[in-house]
Amino acid sequence: MTRSLIVAAWITVVTAALVFNIGCGRAGTAEGAAPPEAPAAKKAEGVALDPAMLASIKTTVVAEQPVTNVMSIAGRVQFDEDRIVRIIPPIAGQVVDLRVKVGDRVRAGDTLCAISSREAVAAVSEYIESRTDLDLAEKQAALTRDLYEHEAASRVALRQSETDLGKSQARFARTSEALRVLGLSPDSDLGSFNGRLPITSPITGSVVERKITEGQFVQPDPTPMVTVASLDSVWAMGDVFERDLRFVNRGQPAVVTTAAYPGERFRGRVDYISDSIDPATRAAKVRVAVSNPGGRLKPEMFVAIALDVAADARAIVVPASAVFTEQGRSFVYVDVGAGRFARRPIDVAEDSGSQRRVLGGLKAGENVVVDGVLLVRQEEQQAG
Repeated sequence: MTRSLIVAAWITVVTAALVFNIGCGRAGTAEGAAPPEAPAAKKAEGVALDPAMLASIKTTVVAEQPVTNVMSIAGRVQFDEDRIVRIIPPIAGQVVDLRVKVGDRVRAGDTLCAISSREAVAAVSEYIESRTDLDLAEKQAALTRDLYEHEAASRVALRQSETDLGKSQARFARTSEALRVLGLSPDSDLGSFNGRLPITSPITGSVVERKITEGQFVQPDPTPMVTVASLDSVWAMGDVFERDLRFVNRGQPAVVTTAAYPGERFRGRVDYISDSIDPATRAAKVRVAVSNPGGRLKPEMFVAIALDVAADARAIVVPASAVFTEQGRSFVYVDVGAGRFARRPIDVAEDSGSQRRVLGGLKAGENVVVDGVLLVRQEEQQAG
């Protein structure tokens, strides 16, 4: 009996202790313990501007608009390679009678300088000798044939005279061609040739480069002595991105403008589109042949090339002031509400003027910053 009372008392004590601990635990949770943390709020998009800054910001709603039928690309003027001549020395000798300097206008056939050369003298002498030998061989062959027909000469003698005539004709043809290569006419009076080989311009144009001086010795190497170019027509070379190549075709009309002549338009046509894409720029070379009256377009001058292209229906257009570039990519700031503006990468066409066609990254109806882009960028950098 006593043992049963002891066990019952022990159970009562343990139960009371458990009840006390549970009660204390609940009280601690209610009064002393901190409640579980709430999940972190999602970070707000974009950068926030205070009301003073917002007053300096202007935005506009982008929308689809009819696109222009002119695509403009940057370009550079180059010589028309079909209208430029680099004159190299045809023979070794000394430059004499130098008559031109850079900038001079020359006509086709005008003498630029002369080269005093012993090789030229030798070539003329060999030609004169071959012509004399040919005359003699022709007379000898005619005489031998006459004698053979009258049975006064043998067949062997006739064949020998004909062989000698063939050799003389071949030598005469070779020496005549050698004179033509030097720019001398075999039909001219070469008896008074003084060894000065005249160097003439094959085209009408301007002297754009001269690398010789009076008295200089030259060799027949690829280095040009004088370069003459006609600037009546030039090339405007530009780059068209591969995404816009569908708008460009050979024979397409083009208008070239430059900062040097505001308001003046030079007309031409596309005459070449490169067969490959530059892997670095993802663009193809486009060449426009441009009429250049008065030579006003100068080689290496920067120009804008406007190409007439088919209208591309409608496209999203943003003001050029809204677009900025970083590390080769284009961006705009989109109004996301509550005074916040988020950076958005976009793809734009390489247009000129005050508008840019958006090829991707924006939807009609979105609001973008058009004035104050620099201010938003500064705030974004400080916040970052």
